[in-house]
Amino acid sequence: MSDFIVHTVPGSPFARAVFATLEEKHAAYRVAPIAPGGGRTEPHISRHPWGRMPVLEHGDFMLYETAAIMRYIDRVIPNPALTPAEPRAAARMDQMMNICDWYLFQGVSNVIGFQRIVGPRLRGLVPDEALIAEAMPKAHTVFNELARLLGDKNFLTGDAVSLADLIIAPHLDFLSQTPEWTALVAGNANLVVWFGRIMARPSLQATTWEKVSEMAKAA
Repeated sequence: MSDFIVHTVPGSPFARAVFATLEEKHAAYRVAPIAPGGGRTEPHISRHPWGRMPVLEHGDFMLYETAAIMRYIDRVIPNPALTPAEPRAAARMDQMMNICDWYLFQGVSNVIGFQRIVGPRLRGLVPDEALIAEAMPKAHTVFNELARLLGDKNFLTGDAVSLADLIIAPHLDFLSQTPEWTALVAGNANLVVWFGRIMARPSLQATTWEKVSEMAKAA
């Protein structure tokens, strides 16, 4: 089987979800780095017409959209399975992956995470406190709903890790490094326990921003 190639800017939480999926599968892969700001120029714009990342290259097959990439990897390498066999648990996984795309990232992670972590680190920007404050009500709704859906389970869909855990954890890892984290997890102790459990997995430990940057340098 051909190795997987992931085209991304190191540090992308969506790319980290793909890397973590590959790590869970013990699959060989490599990073094809994109320079910050290079997503909307060639050659990447030919891979992804909207210039986003990551893009997966697997032999002669090219695929974008993180959830689609993760599901593809789970189908191509069926063991260990990262999609629950039980239909309701699988549906809950799909729901949580959509929550990540539409509510956790849009208006929360892409605001707070960017203002606190990405902008200062990559561009030397000063955080816009007004934008962060504006994002907080939505952030509280997302965190409260994730905690409600998690309940007393070990992972988001049950006793085993799923694609939902792997796509959500990288975004929460960014947010955990911000001053807003304390307020967001207040009253959501189960989410804090889950976060510690998922972040301790070797797949997340192997795919930090720093480690992906080292892989990119070696490409």
